[in-house]
Amino acid sequence: MNRFADLLTTRPQEIWGGVIARAIHGDRVTLSVVELDPNTVIPEHSHDNEQVGMVVVGSLLFRIEDESRALRAGGAWCIPASTPHEVTTGSLGAVVIEVFSPPRTDWHGIEAQEERRPRWPA
Repeated sequence: MNRFADLLTTRPQEIWGGVIARAIHGDRVTLSVVELDPNTVIPEHSHDNEQVGMVVVGSLLFRIEDESRALRAGGAWCIPASTPHEVTTGSLGAVVIEVFSPPRTDWHGIEAQEERRPRWPA
């Protein structure tokens, strides 16, 4: 594990169609900046990681179990491990910061994409 990184130059990984992440993985946590294309739907799913995040740019309709919220910049969430959730982005897409614990080791097998300019800072 490197002790320093630059998320602006970290090569992105396509996590879902229309969703790329630039992630830094520690021994106990993953920090990611995620860029979501406009009108992208991340279908209901769950994972063994606790997930905490915040919208930096754009908007989301976020559902955790049976509760939904429209979130804009500054809106945040905390999802317990193994809890079903889904997301739909607004017409401008979104950029979010997310932290996962334990680390997203399932992302290690996703090939990095070509370098591209991040959509942030806005």
